[in-house]
Amino acid sequence: MIADLPPDPAMHLWPLPYEERLEARPAARIDLVVIHCTELPDLAMAREYGERVLHASGTGNSGHFYIDRDGSIHVFVRPERTAHHTRGYNERSIGIELVNTGRYPDWLDTRHQAMDQAYTDAQLHALLALLAALKRDIPTLEFIAGHEDLDRDTVPSSDNPDRQVPRKRDPGPRFPWSQVLDHSPLVRIRP
Repeated sequence: MIADLPPDPAMHLWPLPYEERLEARPAARIDLVVIHCTELPDLAMAREYGERVLHASGTGNSGHFYIDRDGSIHVFVRPERTAHHTRGYNERSIGIELVNTGRYPDWLDTRHQAMDQAYTDAQLHALLALLAALKRDIPTLEFIAGHEDLDRDTVPSSDNPDRQVPRKRDPGPRFPWSQVLDHSPLVRIRP
């Protein structure tokens, strides 16, 4: 699979309206990729969520790259800007979001925690090509993690406040970690 990866995968620049307000950073500060799933039904809704202004700085929460089910790669935030995607890790990381329904629309309901939608072959192929290009362009990039590896907090469930559920579960149990790690020079971390 890795042999036929394009050296420069096609990327569609689609910067968020507030991208220039995000903190600039040198590439040498980046050593981590965080894999997410959007937990939304489609790219259009992920874009809508990404455009929402949630912080006093006039910015919101978003990954850097979004990979749709057809394998198309969309750049919402360039890597030289710090995006808000993983608490405590934003300054050193690049967030890659794979379009996947996840637990939508009942993210915190105890009865909807399965995350059973598979990722498409096109998404995984695009992800591997993107990881290879990022490693080539950012030599300090060494590590990869899932959002669920780095944000292990639990919160009261929406259907029963006496029960706790994970705040983040992405990319989830259907993400093929072994396949990705077999074809990537990055090392998975789980602090």
